[in-house]
Amino acid sequence: MKRIRAAVVGYGNVGRFALEALEMDPDFEVAGIVRRNGPAFKPSELATYEVVDDIRKLREVDVAILACPTRSCPEYAKMILPLGINTVDSFDIHTSIVDYRRELMPINKETNTVSVIAAGWDPGSDSIVRTLMQSLAPKGLSYTNFGPGMSMGHSVCVRSKKGVKNALSVTIPLGEGIHRRMVYVELEDGYTLKQVTSDIKADPYFANDETHVFQVDSVDEVRDMGHGVNLVRKGVSGKTQNQRMEFNMSINNPALTGQVLVNVARASMRLQPGCYTMVEIPVIDMLPGDREDLIGHLV
Repeated sequence: MKRIRAAVVGYGNVGRFALEALEMDPDFEVAGIVRRNGPAFKPSELATYEVVDDIRKLREVDVAILACPTRSCPEYAKMILPLGINTVDSFDIHTSIVDYRRELMPINKETNTVSVIAAGWDPGSDSIVRTLMQSLAPKGLSYTNFGPGMSMGHSVCVRSKKGVKNALSVTIPLGEGIHRRMVYVELEDGYTLKQVTSDIKADPYFANDETHVFQVDSVDEVRDMGHGVNLVRKGVSGKTQNQRMEFNMSINNPALTGQVLVNVARASMRLQPGCYTMVEIPVIDMLPGDREDLIGHLV
């Protein structure tokens, strides 16, 4: 069977782990890596891969894994979809996902392509767990408690602020879905912590959470890519009260995101044209292997 040819767009933390997941997956081959600087300063681990500055320079790409900052995902998707290439991304601004889906849907239909958006672990795999829990106890309350650990999206957001040389955002769970953001920044010369703190707290990523910003000499001295989640639902099944379910996970953040992106890249080849989130996709379509064998093993 022909293997799926995937291009990785962006080669930061998520891009590196997405490449590792592709290398281990029997359904895929790597079409190439797209980086802003192309083959300039090509790292040794990419020696065997084609590295370009434009996806149009790669041949026969089936799906593009957008391992770029969240706010760049719509721009890249709109550029790549007209080439007839599927896209998958880990867009993580929860409040904008529905609008983003509506934005891409007509492009997917017109170009006969598939996009899977918001495909990380939250939003993403956690969204599937929340959906299952709500189906089991339709009436009730769900709580998502992140951390403690590094938030990639929040960290990227802080690094985009003027005056910030490097940054790390750590999420601390306070319970019942309430979180504290602990932000550690290295500052550029001429900028004050007060200026930068004001910009960070005004951003939608941080505006709804308790946020504390600290200046450090070296972000690398405090960086840890570990993260976790605790999902809880307490509710009612039919007329039966006090149904309680819980899901816990402790992970390397970018490694799990990279794996999820590869999973949905596979699923994108099995879907009708359109834009999807992970809760709309059969979980079995994210797995390699024969469907009947999987059913026999998993059910």
